[in-house]
Amino acid sequence: MTSVLTDVVVVGAGAAGMMCAAVAGQRGRRVILVDHASKLGEKIRISGGGRCNFTNLNTAPEHFISRNPHFCRSALARYSPQDFIALVKSYGIGYHEKHRGQLFCDQSSEQIIELLRRECERGAVQWRMPCSVKAIRRENSGFVVATDQGEISTGRVVIASGGMSIPKIGASDYGLRVARQFGLKIVEPRPALVPLTFAAEVWQPFVALAGVSLPVRVSSGDGDFLEDLLFTHRGLSGPAILQISSYWHAGQALCLDLIPTLELEAVLCQLKAHGRQQLGRVLQSWLPRRLAEGWLQQAAWSDWAECRLAEVPDQVLAGLGKSLQGWKLVPSGSEGWRKAEVMRGGVDTVELSQATLEAKKVPGLHFVGEVVDVTGWLGGYNFQWAWASAHACGQAV
Repeated sequence: MTSVLTDVVVVGAGAAGMMCAAVAGQRGRRVILVDHASKLGEKIRISGGGRCNFTNLNTAPEHFISRNPHFCRSALARYSPQDFIALVKSYGIGYHEKHRGQLFCDQSSEQIIELLRRECERGAVQWRMPCSVKAIRRENSGFVVATDQGEISTGRVVIASGGMSIPKIGASDYGLRVARQFGLKIVEPRPALVPLTFAAEVWQPFVALAGVSLPVRVSSGDGDFLEDLLFTHRGLSGPAILQISSYWHAGQALCLDLIPTLELEAVLCQLKAHGRQQLGRVLQSWLPRRLAEGWLQQAAWSDWAECRLAEVPDQVLAGLGKSLQGWKLVPSGSEGWRKAEVMRGGVDTVELSQATLEAKKVPGLHFVGEVVDVTGWLGGYNFQWAWASAHACGQAV
């Protein structure tokens, strides 16, 4: 066992950890990067279907959720998507915009991992992988980080250990435990960007729709999104549901508009005047066939499914329109940490410096990335928070 002295220890070699280590190292700081995993950047590797949605051109503070919604402003302003894009270009990595400002690698997420690894090399960062941290304790004006490869004395510790989502790749509550050890407040963590589930008896009529996808408008709490929805055997998924899951709280209803491009009630009544088509065929012009047929199998509409539109009473059409554009249902829960893309909650931002991510009452202790109570929307925002918070911290340690 060895005992070494360094300026900065970064715990966690994910997106935020590698970025912070690289920035600090390139400033001339002696940095040791510690991670318990044997593979580098596993969450980066699996992100974006293996192509890493590494930022979003539309990044702005309003695309993040936090108990203090203004906390992220400083870091995001000082390290923008364009800054990371410039870094990506400097490594000759091809990329493309897929949807609403989301940028993906043309080839592989491995390119982003390699970029970060090489940036760490440029900063002469020392690696300790796989290496578990056993304890962190205060000593004199700094810290001692006890690992299974010996003790490290340091003036600064950066916790970049991520959140609790996807435990099968090594995610844990480690960063929250460190925060609690040093007396910092925690905003209760919960799964976010996660599929939602329903009680089996409630969902039984919709099980046959598994695999059906369509654009919808979904709202719950303070969230409101126009995105694609996917029916599953246990509930709902797709971008619309992942987005709203960050705003949904247990017991709240979702409100879904399944045909958000139309004033459906008015259009149905207009079409009735010369409506020779069956009601079911009319709905299939706006909805996937299986969904249109399944919807009309419900008791309220089953008597009219085979009728021509002209034969359906106005009040039935009005009710049908309202049901499709104001579908309210209450999830029983979510798919949990195993399917969540990120963690909502984390180290309370009231405890941290907005400029440096340093704990106000524990000088020298910093928290960056997902472990902090800043959660981005789906679409590259969480990576941009990782880059920006890590850059701010790396400039300060």
